[in-house]
Amino acid sequence: MGPDPAVAAVRLAVRRAIDDLPEGTPLLVACSGGADSLALAAAVAFEAPRAGRNAGGVTVDHGLQEGSAHVADRVVRAMRDLGLDPAGSVTVTVDGDGGPENAARQARYAALDRTAERLGATVLLGHTLDDQAETVLLGLARGSGARSLAGMPPAFQRGDVHYVRPFLDLDRATTRRACMVMGLEPWEDPHNEDPAYTRVRVRQQVLPALEKALGPGVPAALARTARLLRDDADALDALADRAYTDALHDEELEVTALEGLPRAVRTRVLRRAALFAGSPAGTLAAVHVDELDRLVTGWHGQRHVDLPGGLRAFRRQGRLRFERRGS
Repeated sequence: MGPDPAVAAVRLAVRRAIDDLPEGTPLLVACSGGADSLALAAAVAFEAPRAGRNAGGVTVDHGLQEGSAHVADRVVRAMRDLGLDPAGSVTVTVDGDGGPENAARQARYAALDRTAERLGATVLLGHTLDDQAETVLLGLARGSGARSLAGMPPAFQRGDVHYVRPFLDLDRATTRRACMVMGLEPWEDPHNEDPAYTRVRVRQQVLPALEKALGPGVPAALARTARLLRDDADALDALADRAYTDALHDEELEVTALEGLPRAVRTRVLRRAALFAGSPAGTLAAVHVDELDRLVTGWHGQRHVDLPGGLRAFRRQGRLRFERRGS
């Protein structure tokens, strides 16, 4: 008799994810102690030896609540009991910009980057289909465009560190069931129930309301939409890469090379040029890109467009140029 279907599902997801990695690459599970990452840790501990890979685990102590060090110690013990080696914790200081959620995320990823670099490992994250659905709804509320609606990619790179999300096709109920069957006791982060956080309100209020109005299956449909939009966004980004190279001359963009492009490609080229010139990605918004586009398609002698990061864009002699304000 085989394992419980939930256990089989998390193991299969990990097996497929690590099969695509270079042979012998060590694995590092990012484990908060919640059901999703604890199920991931157990599945990796089971599959890694069978694939001839070393696997360790790390938990990040954000220090945001009383007793966080005790929780981190408990998670480390659980990872070691599963057979992950090395297993340890990293304490971070959360003081970045963009609100507490973003600051914690930045501190967490910086800690994971450092740990993975030291071990030469690929990091595995426990995000699920439900997390993906929440991400899509948050992107929709921000009006951030196709790339944001494409949600979280199954794999991505941060500097030299490769990250993989094996569970994006599994729902949260499956990871919870897997933990229960394997006798694992997840830690329930009180922040995950705090409606002060936008994502928690989406989880507790928005998604249940949508399922009540539209019927079951909304999270899966949103995750499927993200997957389709990611394919579209990847294709448009590839077209924009080529268009940017074709339009760039002496660090300026030829207007005639941009005018005939589809708007979806042209705005990507303009955004890329602004980012390359030094405009911060976090504050460069659609309204700024729209104004840049008007320099190309709605030119009436405008002097310049002000951009975040102290930049200005000018149209001169048929070219777009980005300069520091006051230079």
